[in-house]
Amino acid sequence: MTPMLVRDRIRSQPVKSAVVAVTFLFVVFACSFVLLPSNEAASPSSGNDSAPALRQAAAARGLLIGAAVHTRFLGEPAFVRILSTEFSQLEPENEMKFALIHPRPDSDPQPFDFSGADALVSFARAHDMKVRGHTLLWHRQVPSWITKGVFTPSQLADILHNHVTTVMSHYASKVYAWDVVNEAFNDDGTMRHTVWYDQPGIGFAGSGTKYLEQAFRWAHAADPEAKLFYNDYDAEPINPKSDAIYAMAVDFKRHGVPLEGIGIQAHVDLSFDKPATLASFRKNMKRFADLGLEIHITELDVRLHDGSAAALSAQAKIYGEITKACLEFSACKVIQTWGVSDNHSWIPSEYPDLGWPLLWDANYQKKPAYAAMLDALTRPR
Repeated sequence: MTPMLVRDRIRSQPVKSAVVAVTFLFVVFACSFVLLPSNEAASPSSGNDSAPALRQAAAARGLLIGAAVHTRFLGEPAFVRILSTEFSQLEPENEMKFALIHPRPDSDPQPFDFSGADALVSFARAHDMKVRGHTLLWHRQVPSWITKGVFTPSQLADILHNHVTTVMSHYASKVYAWDVVNEAFNDDGTMRHTVWYDQPGIGFAGSGTKYLEQAFRWAHAADPEAKLFYNDYDAEPINPKSDAIYAMAVDFKRHGVPLEGIGIQAHVDLSFDKPATLASFRKNMKRFADLGLEIHITELDVRLHDGSAAALSAQAKIYGEITKACLEFSACKVIQTWGVSDNHSWIPSEYPDLGWPLLWDANYQKKPAYAAMLDALTRPR
């Protein structure tokens, strides 16, 4: 699919200062108390006003519909209207990642900065939305005080343990599910070399997934009620990476590691719409479901080369196919897009010739993909 060095880049914006985060905290509280009139419950191009919003249609099928969100977008009325009426879940795009939420060393009087993530949690609670946490352990967006520091594996283990415990305890009862670990495997199924694994690692260098097991055990101890997930990209069909994730899941289930679900990111392009690929995607979900694991589609978007009618129609078909595939498995509980509208997507910054990936366009108008997803959710069973 996409080259590793490009696809593995952070899907984020630069780390924001605490001042910016506090500013947006104020914006969120202001937005939280705005009562939306019923005639504004849909996006600006609502089309059929009698049609249900995505969140209602999904709820009727036992699903949550989510979106990745950044606080800076909460100052846009159209964004707020769509997010609060169409989605039943949000996930911080960046504000719960290590570098933003734990920007200073533990020796600092205030090592953590919860302001940005707190703002999003407050928005979600004010609009009857669930919050999904992302992420506790990742090889990207690690603060410089760690990457430029000199730590023994034991010291690094203490840092990560404290991080997991502090963050999860802060959001206990507020965040129902966490991506405990994000993107720990290479495309060929081998372990990725990271500061947490073997550079220098937390004491399990060369021991495969043992360091991931430790992270899951720490997370469960910090919040026993939270659902704990492993999350990765380019593992939608059966391939070496998804095989490695499956092998890890089998091993974790055998040894009582508190892994409760798999996050399938689903950053895809139009090549995903092939019978063999879609069949493999379904087989992959089935084998995880058969292990008793919950499945979340966590970062769905479909990148295009242009915004032509033909491209948008092809994109819509993929959104519909992925939604239908999820609905085939009771274990699939979440479909979440990585953003809300095309103007805020990460795609153009990383793929200069690609874009148009989401359900709303840059002017917050619904695209054919929205109709395709809604149709899949509402068609007779």
